Amino acid sequence: MIQMMYGFTALALLVSAAADRQKTISALKVTVRKLKRILPAFCEMLILVSLLLTFISDEVIVRYVGGGGLVPTLTAAVVGTITMMPGFVAFPLAGVLLRQGVAYTTLAAFTTTLMMVGVETFPIEREYLGLKAAVLHNFVQGVLIALVVSVGVGIAFGEIM
Repeated sequence: MIQMMYGFTALALLVSAAADRQKTISALKVTVRKLKRILPAFCEMLILVSLLLTFISDEVIVRYVGGGGLVPTLTAAVVGTITMMPGFVAFPLAGVLLRQGVAYTTLAAFTTTLMMVGVETFPIEREYLGLKAAVLHNFVQGVLIALVVSVGVGIAFGEIM
């Protein structure tokens, strides 16, 4: 599968270069600049996840958020609301957790709340949007929608009947 993606990307790059070489070169320069900006955070995430998995056994991770079910899913959702990280860090972490035996339902709750609920950004939201709007935004958009998405993922992967 990954070879097909690389092949498709190479083909798209060749088609783009044939259509407009200057725009393709410009796009590649932008891509390299963005990669240089993202790479330190990505490497930091890899180091932190590696250290975390070194010091926390697979059994502990699976005990708290593995195996699916209501309690692991809610635990993952709470951890996701408290933690804040960009998607390019969150999704590789979810892949690691999946390999550790964490259910898709739980991963959906974790990544969705991680991306949508902003406990760390709540003070700024409260200042600019007001308390009521900030609470509604974080609770309704973040928590409720995250749980709906999680249930949908669980149904799609056969974890919830």
